[in-house]
Amino acid sequence: MTDKVPGALHALLNEIVDYAGLFPPAGLSMPDAVHEYASHRSGNERWMLGRFVVPASRLDEFIAAIAPLDRAGQLGSRWKLSALVGPDTERDIARVAQFNDGRDGSVVDAVEARAASVAGVEGLASALPKGMHAYVELPITDDPEPLVAAVAAAGLRGKARTGGVTRNLVPTPAAVARFLAACARHDLPFKCTAGLHHPFRAEYPLTYEPESARATLLGFINVFMAAILAHEKAPEGLLRDLLEEPGSTAFRFDDDAAHWREHAVSTATIAQVRATFAIAFGSCSFREPVDEMHLRGRPLRA
Repeated sequence: MTDKVPGALHALLNEIVDYAGLFPPAGLSMPDAVHEYASHRSGNERWMLGRFVVPASRLDEFIAAIAPLDRAGQLGSRWKLSALVGPDTERDIARVAQFNDGRDGSVVDAVEARAASVAGVEGLASALPKGMHAYVELPITDDPEPLVAAVAAAGLRGKARTGGVTRNLVPTPAAVARFLAACARHDLPFKCTAGLHHPFRAEYPLTYEPESARATLLGFINVFMAAILAHEKAPEGLLRDLLEEPGSTAFRFDDDAAHWREHAVSTATIAQVRATFAIAFGSCSFREPVDEMHLRGRPLRA
């Protein structure tokens, strides 16, 4: 076993986890979530870490929680935040603008909102700030093609919910494959949220409670490898098969390429697609995805 991450795996996982410790099932307090994120930023696996996710309505709490670290000189480089915008879009956008105007050490450079109709997408497009990435969470149970097209036409980005704390929130592989294919057709960058704590598809608990219900969950390796193949014009049926692949044995990574069964994608292609198309996933845990990769014999030291 080597301590070096294979090049293809590094390209696939680079800055992939947007840390959402404030949200279920972790549900940490703001101070605890801020300290967790600060710790991850100094850890060996920090290359996998993306933005800190926070509701726009809680930015004042974030400022109070980060102040002790700031005074102690423990922030390091500038923190990048993704702010969730609620139903009162104008108020939340004003909070984001006020936050960015008043701080030098951290910045909201992405916002996330929800829309369930083309009109809703168009309304968000007129309200969301220019000059930052804006993700629109879309329902994917039904065919998302019209919504994906509207988001792309508006110059925004897509977002799909890939799990949750109850079974009904876990989408089918077919629904996710359809979403990925639609995003690829419209060249729409996207992120995912929830349900991707684990690298490979298998049955897992839905929460951290001792008697938690269990469900078969999507793996983040499955989802992002499927996204790479979608971008490279693979048929939707193949994407579904990849998303349904159980366990890790059909996957292999080396410096030059990532392999799933007889399919291979070059490291250069993975890096390009991750940077421009398959952006990140939100997770309330950073340690869980990292630790499970270790347990499966894939060390993550860069």
